[in-house]
Amino acid sequence: MNCYACAAIRLLAYALLTLILIPVQVMAIAFRLRLADDLPRVYHALCLKILHIELRVSGAELMDGPGVIVANHASYLDIPVLGALVRGSFIAKTEVASWPVFGTLAKLQRSTFVERRPVRAREQNDQISQRLADGHKLILFPEGTSNDGNRVLPFKSTLFGVAERTMPDGSLVKVQPVSIAATRLDGAPIGRDLRAFYSWYGDMDLAPHLWQFLALGKVTVELVVHPPVTLADAGSRKELARMCETAVARGHHAALTGMHQGVPVPLIDNGRSGDLIGFSPLAIVSEDFRLFGPDRQFGS
Repeated sequence: MNCYACAAIRLLAYALLTLILIPVQVMAIAFRLRLADDLPRVYHALCLKILHIELRVSGAELMDGPGVIVANHASYLDIPVLGALVRGSFIAKTEVASWPVFGTLAKLQRSTFVERRPVRAREQNDQISQRLADGHKLILFPEGTSNDGNRVLPFKSTLFGVAERTMPDGSLVKVQPVSIAATRLDGAPIGRDLRAFYSWYGDMDLAPHLWQFLALGKVTVELVVHPPVTLADAGSRKELARMCETAVARGHHAALTGMHQGVPVPLIDNGRSGDLIGFSPLAIVSEDFRLFGPDRQFGS
């Protein structure tokens, strides 16, 4: 049953949390603090609390160090799902930069904005290579668009060209496939039709979709993490894209059919005052700085 009073409370909580943390992130970026890298992951984890999304993870460990994570894409909700687990930035299409609110948030997470045109491929791969050389982890949705969440679209190989570069230490760029699937609503399996409550695609309007989602109960999202691969494993950029697409599609199907049921990820420690932020965003004001410390762990 939809709870529109709950939706209003969650929307207010999300708005307050965002308004409070935007100036903090602006200052962290301006003064080049490590907080600028850590705060987005904290923010996304708190957003999952507010949105009532349960995250379950199975498969391999997320890779350490710089590299590119590639995943299927069904919704704007994939952003906090991956952002809560990965200390990194997104590779987004240029249109996102001009979106209200979400464009600002993408810039504050220092996303790399690209045009998915072959003519710009070399320049944009140079830009991505520099980010990797600087030690960043980047997240890419190679389908190029979102879909209904019941399938995985073909991966576009253009931006996989970055895997043809080498890291400063001479090693190859690591690319790690990750499958994302919305599988349950309040513990009951989500069918093809109900998955549209999570998925945002086509000509759907954002505001009504978000409002409807906020009125739902707990949504379980499964992530299946696959081992990292390099160009040496595939032989070519296009074959690397195909390998990653195959792995993501296989994991996505397994999650939808219940073959993969991961372990719940405790994104916020229950013993920490930061856990209150999911219910009262103003609690961020009194939260101690340990929340952003170097030993803070979110997932694997």
